[in-house]
Amino acid sequence: MSNRDQQLWVKVCGIRDVQTADVAVNAGANALGLNFYHKSPRSITVEAAAEIVDSLPEHVTPVGLFVNQTPAQIEQIMETAGLSTLQLHGDETPEMLAVLSENHPNWKLIWARRVSDEEISDVEDDLRECESLGVKLFACLLDPKVDGAYGGTGETLSWNMVARHYDQSMNPPLILAGGLTPDNVADAVRAVRPWGVDVASGVEVERGIKDAELIREFLTNARESTQTPSSGPKP
Repeated sequence: MSNRDQQLWVKVCGIRDVQTADVAVNAGANALGLNFYHKSPRSITVEAAAEIVDSLPEHVTPVGLFVNQTPAQIEQIMETAGLSTLQLHGDETPEMLAVLSENHPNWKLIWARRVSDEEISDVEDDLRECESLGVKLFACLLDPKVDGAYGGTGETLSWNMVARHYDQSMNPPLILAGGLTPDNVADAVRAVRPWGVDVASGVEVERGIKDAELIREFLTNARESTQTPSSGPKP
């Protein structure tokens, strides 16, 4: 079964301890994001990440999140933490993805693109360049572009814009991110019909601190959104 054929894929990003990981797993998360960007309030040590990875059942994927780190730094962290899926969320280029892909053909690569409404068309060009370099992406994550920030801002993309301009029949599976919460994820999924969704700040009581009930509500509402028609506004 290809990754396009499964139910809605849900990733809870910014997990920092085994207890929170357990909550997300029991709520039905497909993946947990482990943030190695040291400037993020959700950053985690390699040792803590390895403990979380060891605690996960096989059906839940741990994802290492990196921002503007070198291939050598990424490789060391991935190996030490026991990871095989990574998300590049900085200013990485298709050429860097090609290096990682060539050196580690078994890794699954998620390329996060921070875009404004005006820049969504640039994503298509970059994805075509990845193809020309032989990079096969596991997925492409779209996140709002906010100056000075690399995700987790709580800002929301225009879902209608994404639905119009991201060709899901031709491009890698789409992960929608940016400002998703238990209250709006259902409308977001129905508007965009992405392959997956990603949440960080939307299930937090304060920056970097996840709330168990919000995680459960998010997973429930995200899953139910694929079964019921839209009834709310679309940003």
